[in-house]
Amino acid sequence: MGLFSQFWGGAEAQPAEGPEIRLAQAAPPDARPRKRPPPRLRVTPYYSPDGVYPRYNPGPDAVRECNATYVQEYRPSGTVIVPRVSCYWRRG
Repeated sequence: MGLFSQFWGGAEAQPAEGPEIRLAQAAPPDARPRKRPPPRLRVTPYYSPDGVYPRYNPGPDAVRECNATYVQEYRPSGTVIVPRVSCYWRRG
């Protein structure tokens, strides 16, 4: 009994206050806060992309010529007919 009285005596010596709540913290409270990374800059093009590649300036009087045709495509679900458009620039 003397052996167990040492352990139980320590448990009775604690004050009988209300329940204490402790929160887990990743860093001690006196540590400096981390520096925030610099904000990322969003880069946007000067022009609105219109699907023309390669992009170049054909000149002030240029005209865009487009040819539209229908072609067959062979797919696992079966053969389908789809539109195809090819465009080029010519002098106006």
